[in-house]
Amino acid sequence: MTKIRDLLAAGPTISFEFFPPKTDTAMRALDAALEELSLVEPSFVSVTYGAGGSTKDRTRSIVLGINETRPFPAMPHLTCMSHTKAEVIDLLDDYADHGIENVLALAGDPPTDADTPLGEFRYALELVELVRDKGDFSVGVAAFPELHPRSQGRSADDRQHLAAKLEVADFAITQFFADADDYGRLLDDLDALGVTKPVLPGIMAPNNPAGYRRMAAMNGTRVPEALLARIDAADAADAISLAVEATTQQCLRLRELGAPGLHFYTLNRSELTRRVHANLVG
Repeated sequence: MTKIRDLLAAGPTISFEFFPPKTDTAMRALDAALEELSLVEPSFVSVTYGAGGSTKDRTRSIVLGINETRPFPAMPHLTCMSHTKAEVIDLLDDYADHGIENVLALAGDPPTDADTPLGEFRYALELVELVRDKGDFSVGVAAFPELHPRSQGRSADDRQHLAAKLEVADFAITQFFADADDYGRLLDDLDALGVTKPVLPGIMAPNNPAGYRRMAAMNGTRVPEALLARIDAADAADAISLAVEATTQQCLRLRELGAPGLHFYTLNRSELTRRVHANLVG
């Protein structure tokens, strides 16, 4: 096992995010993507955690399986909304017992069901502090180049909250975004606050415009409408090529801006990420 803070210090890194499948067919797709992307020799991978712990067991199983069979570490996401502190402590103890050294600590979305308890946490910082108290985990947090959806447009407040998280955590991974210069402004804002912890840009290829728009709307992310319109109008092969080229150019710009690595939201597929990576190393 390897701590991600050490991998970032040695960088640059390349890493991939996966989500826990709900069906056997989807699980086979994840296994295939993991096998194909392992050939890229990632620095680490991460596995998401459903709202309110809805994928807790599946997240745990996938993370343990990767850590037992692959030469790179898998980091579980952990959200704290709708959880008690005792529940989170039990899970962290279990992770530590199984040699897990990395955790991405997130607030998660508040429950929309009135019957679902809010839990004992309000902010991700509370979870980060608890993870720190429980052991020598390498702890990551979320960052939003275009501001956190709960910041209500107050840039200074958003950056102060992120700086407070990074004072305790080791690194951040951003929500996906389209304009690399938004990431550059985030780095400048953090530098002005004296923050030196690494911030990995999160990257998602826009090959599925409908899905991209939907996820962007959930997170307050601006969409590149001109590009999405071109992809919408293209046939399947050309749509993928357009998305790969746009994502490659974004990654090159992020490297120019000083990104310590690249973190790809794979959506449990490998083709686009492999093609972008081939462009970057070629």
